Amino acid sequence: MQNFHKLAPQELDGVFDLIGRDWMLITAAGKSERGEDVVNTMTASWGGMGFLWNRPVAFCFVRPQRYTFSLTEQSERFSLSFFDESYRSALRLCGTKSGRDLNKFEAAGLTPLLHDGTPIIAEARLNLICRKLYADTLREEGFVLPELLQNYTARDYHRMYVVEIEQILEREE
Repeated sequence: MQNFHKLAPQELDGVFDLIGRDWMLITAAGKSERGEDVVNTMTASWGGMGFLWNRPVAFCFVRPQRYTFSLTEQSERFSLSFFDESYRSALRLCGTKSGRDLNKFEAAGLTPLLHDGTPIIAEARLNLICRKLYADTLREEGFVLPELLQNYTARDYHRMYVVEIEQILEREE
């Protein structure tokens, strides 16, 4: 076709980079199993952003065995945080270690802050304050492409959250 050329989805002006390539932290607060106030974070690389129900939204996915899962379930709001490449090792740690076993913030050299009651990360270049609008667990019968079930050999289907982006906080240099 004249005046058009093909792009791979990843080439579309950074839209896919924030979550899929750069990764993000999902950070939520709530009560631990012992009833203590806790904040935990986890790395995520599945999700997206767009416009739904006349609102700017993000969607993200959390497996039920993740410690952050119980906190996202308890919370009305949580944050999505994005970092520059110098924090890759911190994000790797937050994606491979459990907050049940260690203080991830301390181990990763990250600083949790509260912004109007929602936990954010001081070192992030962007923090999105998000309010849950919808949550549902993926179901086997919903998969149209059966090969995608290879992502769930333990049948531990993600919970999907659609969240309204209420505020975007960009760190000043």
